[in-house]
Amino acid sequence: MSRAARLLDLMELLRRHRHPVPGATLAAQLGISLRSLYRDIATLQAQGAQIEGEAGLGYVLKPGFTLPPLMFSADEVEALVLGSRWVAGRADDEVLAAAARHALAKISAVLPAGLRHEMDSTALLVGPGEPLPRLDQVLARLRAAMRQECKVRLHYRDLKGRSSERVVWPFALGFFDQARVLVAWCELRGERRSFRCDQIEGLEVLEQRYPQRRQVLLKAWREAEGIAAQ
Repeated sequence: MSRAARLLDLMELLRRHRHPVPGATLAAQLGISLRSLYRDIATLQAQGAQIEGEAGLGYVLKPGFTLPPLMFSADEVEALVLGSRWVAGRADDEVLAAAARHALAKISAVLPAGLRHEMDSTALLVGPGEPLPRLDQVLARLRAAMRQECKVRLHYRDLKGRSSERVVWPFALGFFDQARVLVAWCELRGERRSFRCDQIEGLEVLEQRYPQRRQVLLKAWREAEGIAAQ
């Protein structure tokens, strides 16, 4: 195994754990000596990885780290380009679309020349879709509420024209070809409900956080619906 591949494996191991992992455990899983592990951790730290800890105490990777320049396969590059192009062209959320374009530019900047050519010349294109209502502000505020795990007060009109006001716990957004759908726990109904975002007539992000973690709500919904984790 090349050292670059080993560094990538070390990063993946650290990502799986939220609490410090003993160096001996990491070294055993990678099949290397403790001395090599310490050198690898020092290398990743020098490249910007926020790995905290020390010998005898264990190591943990702080969230939010951006990967250093690492090798992608041609298939992985095409998947990244295709997914980012879909978001940039079809997300109907300019903040998210701009983030996709910026992410592609950052990936391109750190790729080796050969893979950069693969990225620039990929023939996988995103076809045009049906025009959807612009929902920039609605989607941006919902995404912010989900990140902060805050309750949201919705002013909603369903497909039959009935209006209602309800407080929900937003935990997922579905991007479909014909609609954008919010999945949330509805306090009014006392159960999980789905809401078409183009039917939301107004919303207020409340300061109050909902009592369960978003990941717990998402996992329970996936299990109930038989949806595999992505």
